[in-house]
Amino acid sequence: MWNWNNNLSPEMNINKNLVDNFKKYAKISGTAFIVLGIAGIVFPTFMSFTTLAFVAYLMLFAGISAAWLTWQSNKNDWAGWLKSFLLIMVGSFMIFYPMQGIAALGLLFAIYFFTDAFAGFGLAFSLKPQKTWWLWLVNAITSLALGVIFVVGWPFSSIFMVGLLVGISLLFDGIALLSGGAFLDEIEKDKNDKNEE
Repeated sequence: MWNWNNNLSPEMNINKNLVDNFKKYAKISGTAFIVLGIAGIVFPTFMSFTTLAFVAYLMLFAGISAAWLTWQSNKNDWAGWLKSFLLIMVGSFMIFYPMQGIAALGLLFAIYFFTDAFAGFGLAFSLKPQKTWWLWLVNAITSLALGVIFVVGWPFSSIFMVGLLVGISLLFDGIALLSGGAFLDEIEKDKNDKNEE
């Protein structure tokens, strides 16, 4: 009954609905990531400022939301007020001082690239017997290389590198997502072909 496909993990075999949703959204997300990645590679400075604005306004929203929650739940919670204050101040700093904000954002993205590489290596080696495992390995190696390149050129090249590296990373993440969705489609097609025989 639960043997949907021997090539997938037991968790994925049990929850076919989850796998079907992943296939659908992996294709949509993968396509969107590829488009955004190409835009970031072609217009890196624009992507740097767009990324900065996104992160800064997200921090402002988080700070205001945390302040409202602290006000509603416990007005004497100094840790909640401190968190709100820091989020609002950092978000405002990034908006009013974009060059320094992009340099600071650069360090955060270097950390992201190293973390993405670590996760990518883990996923690639867990999928190793499958046909598409090498795409996740390439994605992990690319993220690792981008992290190293970014740290070497920081802070002077941040305005160009943030957008370029985010674009490259999004492009490879999109390709990996599309290949993951196609891989699951291929497994389901093989299963259906075997059932028809």
